[in-house]
Amino acid sequence: MATASSSSSTNESTQASSKWLDAHYDPVANLYTFSSCVTLADLHGDGDNKLVVGDLGTAWHDMKLKVYQGTDLLSKNALPDLPASVAAFLMEQHEPRTPAVAVASGPFIYVYKNLRPYFKFTLPTMEINPLEKDVWEQVKEDKIDPLTLKEMLEMIREKADIPLSVRSLSFLALDPPEMDSFVNQYKMQPIKRQTVITCMSTLKKNMADEDAISCLVIGTESNEILVLDPEAFTILTRMMLPSVPAFLDIMGQFDVEYRLTVACRNGCVYIFRRDSKRPKYCIELSSQPVGLVRVQKNIVTACSDQTLQGHTQKGKKLWTISLPATPMTMSLMDQKSRGFQAVLVALTNMEVHMYQDKSLVNVIRTQDVVTSICFGRYGREDNTLVMTTKGGGLIIKILKRTAVFDRGDASIGAPIAQSIKLNVPKKTKLYVDQTLRERECSAAMHQVFQMELNRVRLLAARSYVRALESSLTPIAGTQQEPLKMNAVVQGIGPTFKLTLHLQTTSATRPAINLLISFLYDEGLYYMARPFFKAPMLVPGLNYPLETFVECLSDKGISDIIKVFVLQEGESTPLLMAHINMPVSEGLAAA
Repeated sequence: MATASSSSSTNESTQASSKWLDAHYDPVANLYTFSSCVTLADLHGDGDNKLVVGDLGTAWHDMKLKVYQGTDLLSKNALPDLPASVAAFLMEQHEPRTPAVAVASGPFIYVYKNLRPYFKFTLPTMEINPLEKDVWEQVKEDKIDPLTLKEMLEMIREKADIPLSVRSLSFLALDPPEMDSFVNQYKMQPIKRQTVITCMSTLKKNMADEDAISCLVIGTESNEILVLDPEAFTILTRMMLPSVPAFLDIMGQFDVEYRLTVACRNGCVYIFRRDSKRPKYCIELSSQPVGLVRVQKNIVTACSDQTLQGHTQKGKKLWTISLPATPMTMSLMDQKSRGFQAVLVALTNMEVHMYQDKSLVNVIRTQDVVTSICFGRYGREDNTLVMTTKGGGLIIKILKRTAVFDRGDASIGAPIAQSIKLNVPKKTKLYVDQTLRERECSAAMHQVFQMELNRVRLLAARSYVRALESSLTPIAGTQQEPLKMNAVVQGIGPTFKLTLHLQTTSATRPAINLLISFLYDEGLYYMARPFFKAPMLVPGLNYPLETFVECLSDKGISDIIKVFVLQEGESTPLLMAHINMPVSEGLAAA
């Protein structure tokens, strides 16, 4: 009982601190879609906005156009193919002014009015490869068999500039037993090559009002952008792209001035202006785009490398922030009552982040990974957030009327201190005089600086030479052979233990045939092994080589012992180290 009450109190406190009201959550709504296939529109002109969803279905079937009113499914229409985009737009000025719904699917645009099929627009056919057409004509006259047809089509695909049609590509993917039936089914039909629609949006025709007539703007698999007339559905203008368009964002009016921003599959964003057949600006992203949103005059893109990037409409990069997870989709949040605009980014960690510029202002945690986001007027609520999840769920949240988003609302993002201006003191007379002096005496000041710098370098070089001469650091290295040696003396005398730590610094090649030799004053010291052969040095291992040194003097003096590492058969040493022997305290005491 205590656990249940504590969990319920936690949920209530979270709900109270949140800026959103949980209006509806249906985990089994069976809505599988993306942000491009979700829109909010007043379909009946009664001020009650409906939710229009192009449902992808499951397993390549059961694709439907679904319309929701509140939390209830109002209607659904079967779609013949997977929807690529859904848009609501006004086609005509006649009363009542109710918008139509356009569904892009394959090479077609299905237009619905009053939730009933109204018109179907088909993309114009493309040029057919003449060699391909001639081959199918021979098949039609039974001059070649299916195996010969396959060989000829493969040769055409490798060498021709014009791609093959869908029929030829489907035929090449078949197994030999299925070729005969395919040829008999399609050889008498005329061959066509048709592209498909990849994205779609709307562009106001000549007025910026919400109830103004809009044109449909579509992107195709053939690297084209087409603008369609809303009444006759003729192509008003055609623009070419270097790659296949994936996301569209448009502002302006077609008859006045407009900017068209397109994110393509090659990882670039292209910007068109009115009467431009080719892109005017190009933005190269760091990876593939996941979403594209225009916030006022800036372009914000979410990329698959977990970054959110902001650019100007002329392509200049403004900022880049890292996201805590991979983005799934993004959408624009436009709160018109407060003039507030932000970007909503759904992440794979079951969170939706809200960014204003590069500042994180809010985090929404969801029950599943969000795949589509739509913000706007739903029903009679102006600020409604509609989301669908990866598991087919439907989430509806309403923004509280008292909610105000500040840049410091979320813990992640740029700190508030970055936006605070520093209290820079005013320029004093001393500062001005010093600045004038630096301008007038810049050459002399630079000469003094160089002289002091050279003096520091000379002092450092002298100290380094003294350290080598006095053997303060008995570590030696060579460039001829990748070897390193460190000498350690232990004991208080008269017998000392001398340990040489020998190591090869090569990563792959061992060191072999090495000799160790000691040079010392024989009247002062005695060594039982003044010369011996070192073992093979394996890379990555440190070899301690031990010997004993006996001090023969009782006068309390010491000297230097030199250590040489030589290659067998060579007279020039590879390594040399000077070892400062300590004073023998045993004999001195005696």
